[in-house]
Amino acid sequence: MSTQTAAPARTTGSGLSVDALTVRYGATVAAEDISLDVAPAETVAVIGPSGCGKSTTLRAVAGLVPVHGGTVTLAGRDVTGLDPARRGIGLVPQNYAVFPHMSVAANIGYGLRARRAPTARREARVRAMLELTRLTDLAARRPDQLSGGQRQRVALARALAIEPDVLLLDEPLAALDPQLRGGLRRELSSMLAATGCATLIVTHDQREALSLGSRIALLREGRLVQFDTPQRLWEDPADAFVADFLANAVLLDVDRDHDHVAALGGRWRVPVRDLAVRPTGHGVERLLLRHDSFTLADGPGEGTLEAEVTHSEFGGDAVHLTVRAGDRSLGVRVPPDARIGRSVRLAVAPGGATLLTPHA
Repeated sequence: MSTQTAAPARTTGSGLSVDALTVRYGATVAAEDISLDVAPAETVAVIGPSGCGKSTTLRAVAGLVPVHGGTVTLAGRDVTGLDPARRGIGLVPQNYAVFPHMSVAANIGYGLRARRAPTARREARVRAMLELTRLTDLAARRPDQLSGGQRQRVALARALAIEPDVLLLDEPLAALDPQLRGGLRRELSSMLAATGCATLIVTHDQREALSLGSRIALLREGRLVQFDTPQRLWEDPADAFVADFLANAVLLDVDRDHDHVAALGGRWRVPVRDLAVRPTGHGVERLLLRHDSFTLADGPGEGTLEAEVTHSEFGGDAVHLTVRAGDRSLGVRVPPDARIGRSVRLAVAPGGATLLTPHA
C-alpha cells in the first residue's frame, strides 16, 4: 500500500506530533506506524472506514489506550506515558458527555474548578467561552433544555475552557440530524479558527473532513495511506482507495500510445487532447475519473466507451448511473431527461477527466 505524506515546515516544540504510533489490542494491531502532526491553529481531520484505527489514534493521543510503539508529543513534551489529566488536552467525545445536573455555565467551568483555578479567572474564562460558542443567553439552562447542536457547543466550550495544548474531537457532528450538520459544520469551522488551538478531528464523513481539515490523514486497516491537504488528496490521490473513499472517483492505470491513452485492458482509447493533464509525484500514469467526467455519446466514435447500466438513481437535478465496463464499475452523472437504456455509450467531457502523469 502506498503512503503519501506532506512535509511542510512546522514549528519545533509546538502543537501535536505523533511519530510511528502503534497500538495493539491483544494480538490485533489497531494502529501501526502512524505519523502525523498538527500545528497550533491548524485543524487536521483523521478519516477512514469503520475499523481503520482513527478512533484508536485519537484515544492514544488522549492517553485513553496504551501505546505499544512510537511517541506522542504535545507542545514539545513527550506525553506518551502520561495520564490523560496531565497531558493538557481538551476532549469532546462523540456523545458530548455533558453533566445533566449542571447548567451550561457550570459545565463549561467544570475543568477549571477541577484544576482549582481562581474564581475570577474561572468566571472570566467561562464568559469568554460562552461568547465564543454563542451560548451566553443559555448559560443558566440545563442540558435537557438544549438542542443537540447546543449541547455540542457546550462540550466544545468546556474542552476549550482549560486552554488545552491540543483539542481532540471524536465524530463531533455524528449525533446530529443531517439537516443540522451543514450549519453546525460551518459554525464549528468558525469557532475552531478563533481558538488558535491545534485540533485533531476524527470523522467518518468525507464532507466534514474536506471542509474542516486544513490537512487530512486517511487511514485504512490501521495504517496511514495519505496525509496531505484536501486539494492534494482530491486531485492526486495516492491510490484507488483514496480516490474512491474521499472523492467517489475511480483511478485507472493507463498506457500512453503517442497522443492517446489506453485503459481497461486496451478496450478504451482516449485522445490526450480530451484530458486535463496534471503532474503527480507517483511513478506511473493514471486516469482519474469522477461522476462528472463523462457525457453521453450519440454513437461510436473516437474515445467513446460502451458500458452496461447496472443501477440508476434519480437525484433531482441529475440521474446518477452505475455502469460496468469490463471488470470495472464507474459512476456517471447525466441530465435528468437523458434517455437511458440497458447500455450507454460514454465520451469524456472536455477536461472532465484528469491524466496524472509523473514529473519530468
